[in-house]
Amino acid sequence: MTIAFDHSWVRDLPGTFLRVVPDRAPAPRLLALNHPLAAELGLTLTEAEAARWFSGAELPPGADPIAQAYAGHQFGGFSPQLGDGRAHLLGEILAPDGRRFDLQLKGSGPTPFSRGGDGKAAVGPMLREYLISEFMAAMGVPTTRALAVVATGEQIWRETKLPGAVLARVAASHLRVGTFQFFAARGDGQTVKALADHAIARHYPDLAAADQPYLALLDAVIAAQARLVAAWMGLGFIHGVMNTDNMAISGETIDYGPCAFMEAYAPGTVFSSIDHQGRYAYANQPLILGWNLARLAETLLPLFDPSSDRAVELANDRLAGIAPRFRAEWLAVMRRKLGLPGEDAGDGELADDLMAAMEGADWTLTFRRLGDEAALRPLFHDFTRMQAWLPRWRARAGEGAAERLAGANPAVIPRNHKVEEALAAATEGDMAPFHALLAAVRQPFAGAEPYMLPAPAGLGPYVTFCGT
Repeated sequence: MTIAFDHSWVRDLPGTFLRVVPDRAPAPRLLALNHPLAAELGLTLTEAEAARWFSGAELPPGADPIAQAYAGHQFGGFSPQLGDGRAHLLGEILAPDGRRFDLQLKGSGPTPFSRGGDGKAAVGPMLREYLISEFMAAMGVPTTRALAVVATGEQIWRETKLPGAVLARVAASHLRVGTFQFFAARGDGQTVKALADHAIARHYPDLAAADQPYLALLDAVIAAQARLVAAWMGLGFIHGVMNTDNMAISGETIDYGPCAFMEAYAPGTVFSSIDHQGRYAYANQPLILGWNLARLAETLLPLFDPSSDRAVELANDRLAGIAPRFRAEWLAVMRRKLGLPGEDAGDGELADDLMAAMEGADWTLTFRRLGDEAALRPLFHDFTRMQAWLPRWRARAGEGAAERLAGANPAVIPRNHKVEEALAAATEGDMAPFHALLAAVRQPFAGAEPYMLPAPAGLGPYVTFCGT
């Protein structure tokens, strides 16, 4: 088949990218093809086509590969030039329902933005992104998704020699906070405005008729990101690298590098090997949400008002609302997770008191077992505070709570030890554990028995790496 690519980014945003061709994979071998996603996109790919086109071995007809420019605050420090250092945007696909998606290769070779890196990726990290993004999609969390992972047939060096792979990633777009920062830092207000216009046309078209469309754009991104991070928090998900270059204007989760799911609830949980100060710990994610959005607002100030003082005032009004907006989104998530009907003024206190009572207990299983005290009790070292809390919850939840709990809380998440088992096997050439885990996380409420329980005791702290 052919892919009917469009290239609105190239047409609308000259000067924001460099044309660069992916490396040719010497011996591509398809590891995983996302058939349900391909169907959503209207693609009827053969496995041979997927192996060639999504590895860099051959460009699909109509592709116009580019590397996008962006900057970003990484762990709080500003890097004025980052960009796609190991990714190539092939073009955009219009799905049968009219939605527009980027199709990007990741791990497909160096670009002028590689900053000395090899531009490649290993099998393990690319399959991790596939697994976790498919779980997110199954849970209804906005996310980029993997269309395919292809082994390239070459070895790459990290701490050791590893088999190389390319991920074909589908996204509503790859427009990031860091994209705006790249051009704002250079004083290129014309391109910042073009980016904002592109974002409105592509992601928030209703805003075009607003009295102040650029303020409305900031409002829309704040709303989308608050919903997204609240959804992460509900799942115990820790992104690991919430840099501004990893915050998508679309409100999708992007860049599954050193990410993982918390098992024992501890607000300070960090999984990333490079987050030595805990900047992106679980409990800090709402704070970083506000910090990153402030950086976006800074880039848009000239579009808010000709007076710099008035522009800052308008931006600060919006930024001041982020914390209460997130709290409302988080509380909506918690009401669902607690199986609460409707809304009650005391729900926030009820949720806060649960957080205080459940520290150290398994995050996922605690919510799943709330309606069964006998099954809940073994999750706690000290059940005293939880035992005092449960009657309050029962009185508030009322009848039908068990069904609501089961419909809101997954039985299966990508448990870290199971993810590592699957990735280790795949690195050695055995894809069966990966496909079994993928099937389980795509049906998160079904409760596939081997995937429901936490890691066995004695495995030690879990650490993830960025894969570059």
